[in-house]
Amino acid sequence: MLYNIMYRMMFDAKFESQDDPLFIEATNFNSERSRLAQSFDYNYGDFIPLLRPFLRGYLNNCKDLQSRRLAFFNNYYVEKRRKIIGENGEKHKICCAIDHIIDAQIKGEISEENVLYIVENINVAAIETTLWSMEWAIAELVNHPTVQQKIRDEISTVLKGKSVTESNLHELPYLQATVNETLRLHTPIPLLVPHMNLDEAKLGDYTIPKETKVVVNAWWLANNPAWWKNPNKFQPERFLEEDGGTEAAVAGGKVDFRYLPFGMGRRSCPGIILALPILGLVIAKLVSNFEMQAPPGEGKVDTSEKGGQFSLHIAKHSTVVFKPVAA
Repeated sequence: MLYNIMYRMMFDAKFESQDDPLFIEATNFNSERSRLAQSFDYNYGDFIPLLRPFLRGYLNNCKDLQSRRLAFFNNYYVEKRRKIIGENGEKHKICCAIDHIIDAQIKGEISEENVLYIVENINVAAIETTLWSMEWAIAELVNHPTVQQKIRDEISTVLKGKSVTESNLHELPYLQATVNETLRLHTPIPLLVPHMNLDEAKLGDYTIPKETKVVVNAWWLANNPAWWKNPNKFQPERFLEEDGGTEAAVAGGKVDFRYLPFGMGRRSCPGIILALPILGLVIAKLVSNFEMQAPPGEGKVDTSEKGGQFSLHIAKHSTVVFKPVAA
């Protein structure tokens, strides 16, 4: 489902089924990339440069995977859209993200190489992290049936039989709080993406030299018991009852700096505009139609965490029972 949402947006294409050869190839590429990214093989080279020569085998594997992934996107999707754009000429109407990207290249704003790297980055950042968050949300909802019922009641009371859509998500604060709580308790990228300050900077009493690799522990911000009540507890109500916001010029309004799953400022993750609506819609559709339960004989779903270099995802995948909700 998630792959089809993203590929429709990116390429105006979709997979016919889970047996679709292109779907299998796309997911295999992402699994292999994720395995390499979660590996600790190269971490020590960042801190002990003398050991970097010993990482050549690992780095060669990364380069090989990247070249195969780029060829996959180019051969099956990018070139297909180029051909359509060329055949339509001036009559072509932009209908997906890659059309905008190719148009920017035609205008000389980016290079042909940039096109493929943008496609690859979106594929990684938009699909995997959202998928991990969706797994966490379902697991927590299974373990908290009262939260499921509160979402169901809110949808029924507020929308009065209307379907949940992206345009009315803002009318469902408890649903939004559930999404936020999922991202707080299970921050998919705990240390965010590494940044670098181009100039020397001051942060409190600390001086950060220019060109320092800066890593923000967003997980600790979101789970620090000094700032959150019962931080280990899944409790969506906290986002409706607690106010940790601060006026921030960088965001043009009030920001809760305890909660930064997408970062902050100009270098924040642009995927926020996709991830939040997708998570909200999926949760709403599932809860509206099904009561999600743990497998028979199991009281709860195991929510043990598995971490890697950059990510935090569920360690053990469980079977979930979907019981239709009575009309």
